[in-house]
Amino acid sequence: MPGKILITGGSGLIGMRLSEMLIDQGYEVAHLSRNPDKVSTYKTFKWDVKEGYIDENAIMYADYIVNLAGASVASEKWTEERKKELLNSRVQSINLLHKCLSEAEHHVKGFISASAIGIYGDSGDQLVSEESMYADDFLAEICKAWEEAAWQMRNLNLRTVLLRLGIVLSIKGGALPQMARPVKLMAGAPLGSGKQYMSWIHIDDACRLFIRAIEDTQFEGVYNAVAPHPVTNKEFTRELAEAMKKPLVLPKVPAFAINLMMGEMSEVVLASQRVSANKVLHTGFTFEYNYLEDALESFYEEQED
Repeated sequence: MPGKILITGGSGLIGMRLSEMLIDQGYEVAHLSRNPDKVSTYKTFKWDVKEGYIDENAIMYADYIVNLAGASVASEKWTEERKKELLNSRVQSINLLHKCLSEAEHHVKGFISASAIGIYGDSGDQLVSEESMYADDFLAEICKAWEEAAWQMRNLNLRTVLLRLGIVLSIKGGALPQMARPVKLMAGAPLGSGKQYMSWIHIDDACRLFIRAIEDTQFEGVYNAVAPHPVTNKEFTRELAEAMKKPLVLPKVPAFAINLMMGEMSEVVLASQRVSANKVLHTGFTFEYNYLEDALESFYEEQED
């Protein structure tokens, strides 16, 4: 029975696509936003995390909350200031929701939150699962704090699901357009050694997984939201060039050049993350895009004509 879904971070890449897919399936969708007066297709409630304010009607409205709030990790250099924002934007938003849920009368049945596979750090070619050790680099620390904040929801007897997202593929934003740009200009090349693993997921599969986590009460706890077949950066670059029908001409882009351009943020593209999808597969969830080739074709076939 479709219900009412309240989404934080609804104007982001996943939030927009998830909202469309929920509406298609008969759900009602509302977003929490700092500027609810901006023209939006969706019902919007005001919240201001820095001010600790949330429209209490939002909490009254929701059957489920999907939490996607958080500043983008890859959009600007990691200054100390930016690092604080990356952490606070994730933790404070959940703390605010937790506070309101513990104080208000509501009928929220579940809390589904994004996390990221960054929690595993650089694990080389070792296949990591939900039980694997956490790393202690900057991204892992953010993920740990993010998840810790989300776990508080269990004290309120809310079914809590954390989806550790891999690289979400979409041509509307995120990593794919950035990786496609040099390939388009015939300057595509693997990054660093090219041997580092990339665990990816098609945006539609990511959204279907969020919907499944809402609907299926066996979902509880942590799941890796990655497709079943991770690839190396070199394979990714090659498949991308093929999907775009472009040649790969350059040798590898050396790690030090990437470090120079991106600073510490280079760990986003240079870390190797080979992440298992087994736990999700065991729930009976089926991926529409199991292989990278199919995922990339879904974006680049559409563009030809």
